Amino acid sequence: MNVAGFPTLAALDAAVTGCRACPRLVQWRERVAREKRAAFRDEEYWGRPVPGLGPADARLLVVGLAPAAHGANRTGRMFTGDRSGDVLFAALHAVGLANQPTAVHRDDGLELHGVRITAPVHCAPPDNKPTPQERDTCGAWLRAELALLRPRAVVVLGGFGWQALLPVLAGAGWTVPRPRPRFGHGVQVELAGPWPLRVFGCYHVSQQNTFTGRLTPAMLEEVLRAAARAAGLHAT
Repeated sequence: MNVAGFPTLAALDAAVTGCRACPRLVQWRERVAREKRAAFRDEEYWGRPVPGLGPADARLLVVGLAPAAHGANRTGRMFTGDRSGDVLFAALHAVGLANQPTAVHRDDGLELHGVRITAPVHCAPPDNKPTPQERDTCGAWLRAELALLRPRAVVVLGGFGWQALLPVLAGAGWTVPRPRPRFGHGVQVELAGPWPLRVFGCYHVSQQNTFTGRLTPAMLEEVLRAAARAAGLHAT
C-alpha cells in the first residue's frame, strides 16, 4: 500500500477513511456497524477506518491500539464514546491539553491543544486484537502521519502500540537501540533521527487497567504532563 505524497494531514485523514486493505477488518467493522449494540441501536455507526484526531501543528502524539467496536467505530472519532476515552480525555483536560473532559460524539465541541491522537491500526479488530500483518499494513499510515506531523514527543498507550511504533520509527530514520527498549509504564526513550524525539510508555486506558487500578488518573496525567513538557507545550 503506497501512502506517500499527501500534502496535508487532512488529505491523509480523508484517504485513511477509505482504506479497505485488510479484508478481515473490513468485514468486522462493517458487521458491527450493521448489527450494533442494543444501547446504540438508533444510532448510525461510522463503520470505517478512524483517522487521527487533533491539530495539524501538534507537537505531541498519543498512540493507542485500535478503534473500539462500539466506541470510535460507532462515533468516527478516536477514543470517543467509550470508557477508555472517558479516562483519556479527562486526563488530557486535567493537564491542559483538551478544552473539555468528555468526548461523546464527533460534534460535541472537543478541541485538543498541541496534541494529536492516533492508532497503529485504524479499523476496529475482532476481540480488539489486530494480527501482525494488519498492524504492519496499517503502519504505512502511521509513517505518513509522523512525517506530516513531525512531533517532538510520543506517548504510547500499551505494549501493542509500543511494538508497532518502534519499527515504524526505525524505518523512518530514527536510531532505535538494540535490543529494542522494552515497554513499561513511565519508560522514556530519547531517539536521534530526522529530528529529536522522546517516546514515553504508558499503560493503556483499557477498562481492565483502569478498573483494577493498574492505571490511575494520576499515573496517566503524570506521563501526559511530562510528555507535553518534552514536546515544548505548557502543561498544568
